[in-house]
Amino acid sequence: MTKRDYYEILGVSRDADEAELKKAYRKMARQYHPDVNPGDNEAEAKFKEISEAYAVLSDPEKRRQYDQFGHAGANGQGFGGFDGGGFGGFDDIFDMFFGGGGRNRRSPRRGSDLQLTINITFEEAAFGVERDVEIPRTEKCHHCDGSGAEPGTRAENCPTCKGSGKTTVIQSTPFGRFQQVKTCASCQGTGKIIKNRCKECGGAGTVRKKRKIHLRIPAGVDTGSRMHLAGEGEAGSLGGPPGDLYVVMDVLPHETFVRKGNDVLVEYPISFVEAALGTEVQVPTLEGKVKLKIPEGTQTGTMFRLKGKGIPRVNGYGKGDQHVKILVVTPTDLTQNQKDLLEEFAKLRGTESLGDKNKGFFEKVRQAFMG
Repeated sequence: MTKRDYYEILGVSRDADEAELKKAYRKMARQYHPDVNPGDNEAEAKFKEISEAYAVLSDPEKRRQYDQFGHAGANGQGFGGFDGGGFGGFDDIFDMFFGGGGRNRRSPRRGSDLQLTINITFEEAAFGVERDVEIPRTEKCHHCDGSGAEPGTRAENCPTCKGSGKTTVIQSTPFGRFQQVKTCASCQGTGKIIKNRCKECGGAGTVRKKRKIHLRIPAGVDTGSRMHLAGEGEAGSLGGPPGDLYVVMDVLPHETFVRKGNDVLVEYPISFVEAALGTEVQVPTLEGKVKLKIPEGTQTGTMFRLKGKGIPRVNGYGKGDQHVKILVVTPTDLTQNQKDLLEEFAKLRGTESLGDKNKGFFEKVRQAFMG
């Protein structure tokens, strides 16, 4: 198979200087490194390809030979034998460019964060609530205190790598000797061998448990609100700190109220007689019913505000308001008497001035429609 051009692989021009080469390599190495893409063979192959390209182009003599002879190299010897970088492998590459990161498996590692989504009612979101939840998570094994070794014993330095977690292989190529550092296969990079594994965790140092967490959900949260509980995530490894737990709220809809920020909207139906003559109604709020005066001549869709009857501002002061939207209901299934009264009303509306005659008529309508 024809090999791709090294400059094309790194996405640089043929006259790119050392800084451009290094910048391009760093960006691509971060993207395709096997630690970032575990189990992805395609990414690993890509990483080896860009590492080989950089190993050649970053060396002035190799680059001169490549520019002159291409992949055949000087005297047809080629540039093969890089295996993930050719000048030190995955670990050396990351040690060189990213400050000693790479696959140092002996370093303490922080545990993973966890996220839990819980359903709460509209009222619980408005007033706050306390709740116990159970979460499955990895915790430090208390039998061995996280060491992985049975109490009374301890892990020993790996005899293969002498505790370093890495082994070194020297490769000879037509262009010199190259050192490749690999993760020790005997200890999987930990530098330690556990002969007497903990009977509780099997040497892992961690166990899987369900843990009950007590939540204090503040008043005013909404769907998408997050609570951050530090240290309640997965256990760290090799003495690393635990991760955090994020609790995400999902507020269930209410049959009466609709939330708009910290305000609450409610629709309240009244009859057309109440709308015409005015009335006083008992409107539901989150804190119980309150009186609301409806002035005469109120139209459907009219909004009234109940100040401070909304939802508390989380981690702040005060509350939102409640907005009452009036819906004027048109009557159906009218009796003949009711129809006669409405026809009389229609005739009266046709006159220029209703005067006192209108008041007596409305009283008849009220009695006919409201009893």
